[in-house]
Amino acid sequence: MSIQAAREYLKEFNLDDKILEFTTSSATVELAAKALGCEGKRIAKTLSFLVGDKPVLVVAAGDARIDNKKYKEFFGAKAKMIPLDEIESYIGHKAGGVCPFGIKEGVDVYLDVSLNRFDTVFPACGSANSAIELTLDELEKYSKAISRIDVCKDWQ
Repeated sequence: MSIQAAREYLKEFNLDDKILEFTTSSATVELAAKALGCEGKRIAKTLSFLVGDKPVLVVAAGDARIDNKKYKEFFGAKAKMIPLDEIESYIGHKAGGVCPFGIKEGVDVYLDVSLNRFDTVFPACGSANSAIELTLDELEKYSKAISRIDVCKDWQ
């Protein structure tokens, strides 16, 4: 899977033409912000975790970091990120392009409340040089997020 998987998925909602592709990398918050000409905190980074054997995605603001205590309280387990070389096999996208669109079946998606302060945010679209601008309601709907949760710190 890749940008094509994200594009096919978003096409179902007539959003595939909103995908932005860059000639430079957008694989990190800093690079994405530079490519988009926006503040890094508006980048909706998608973090990949394993809760037991189940892959979980947490989409958070670019300036937020996982708060281990809050994470453990919510998920009932210590935060365990998926190793970079295993992300694609669990999620369907490679590191740098992980997003909640066009992912493998059975991957739960959550949105962190750190995103709530923005009208629009920019998640990746399956590659290390893509993004899409969405409102929070659009992101919640199209990512099929289970809920908005509070598992991050350092953004307030």
